[in-house]
Amino acid sequence: MLDKKGRTIDYLRVSLTDRCNLRCIYCMPEEGVDKKCHQDIMRFEQIEKIITACAAIGIKKVRFTGGEPLILKGIDKLIAHTASMPSIKDISLTTNGMLLSDMAEDLKKAGLRRVNISLDTLNADKFREVTRLGDINKVMSAIDKCMSLDMVPVKINTVLMKGVNDDEIGDFINLTKEYPIQIRFIELMPIGEGYKYFDKCSMKVEEILERFPELVQIKDDSKVASVYKMPGAKGSVGLISPISCKFCSECNRIRLTSVGTIKPCLHSSEEINLLPYVDDQEKLIETITNAVYNKPEEHHLETDKKSHSEKMMYQVGG
Repeated sequence: MLDKKGRTIDYLRVSLTDRCNLRCIYCMPEEGVDKKCHQDIMRFEQIEKIITACAAIGIKKVRFTGGEPLILKGIDKLIAHTASMPSIKDISLTTNGMLLSDMAEDLKKAGLRRVNISLDTLNADKFREVTRLGDINKVMSAIDKCMSLDMVPVKINTVLMKGVNDDEIGDFINLTKEYPIQIRFIELMPIGEGYKYFDKCSMKVEEILERFPELVQIKDDSKVASVYKMPGAKGSVGLISPISCKFCSECNRIRLTSVGTIKPCLHSSEEINLLPYVDDQEKLIETITNAVYNKPEEHHLETDKKSHSEKMMYQVGG
């Protein structure tokens, strides 16, 4: 499936809910979010139809996100349905890890291959401050569980925040020496709650290379991360720079929100509602194909300093 710029779009990120069991300071308001009416959120049956349509026109990879996707009952069945499609080659999940340890084995049996776990600090007290509700022990247990199930490399998503966790960069990198994980340092983006912290806390991933010149770049299939390794390390370090060195020309993804809209670009205000067409496969495929073809060429975060998305990060799944 090609867009008008000739990019191959083969990756679908599915936000299953905008609800979360944490309240990370750069992501969600402290008071949480208003619960949507049942009819305003896609049912799994509708999601399955949309994934089926996407698979028919070239989507090969699916990532389930939230909010926090694991708060939803029956996600293992949705993963199993997705895994039953021959053209889907990779199924992954982004989670905060709070519920993952107890669910990981069933999710893997259903067809989940990989996980990305959000973890912005290794300090228990600071973790509680950043997430407002979290227990870091549950996250660490989830990481251990996934490694024991050979779901490697486990990828750890760490949002860089100057004055918050930049003093822990070395601690995160040291984890890769002992464990088959990939620490993915991500630049803070001026979207949603993150906009409030951007001027004060944003920093470029290039600063990591300046601090740790022993990191050696390695070949990797990632479309978004530049990947490095410490000498002799079991794991790796990914640097994701949507601000300082955006990767729009390599972007291969579209996003499905929990309310049934396609976002061709994370930072665009453009959304296409698919719900009117979920029971008409031909029209559904046509609508998705048009959305992909007209995918914006690039975002302009580096100049605008603010996302144009009308939704917050927890509503689109990152």
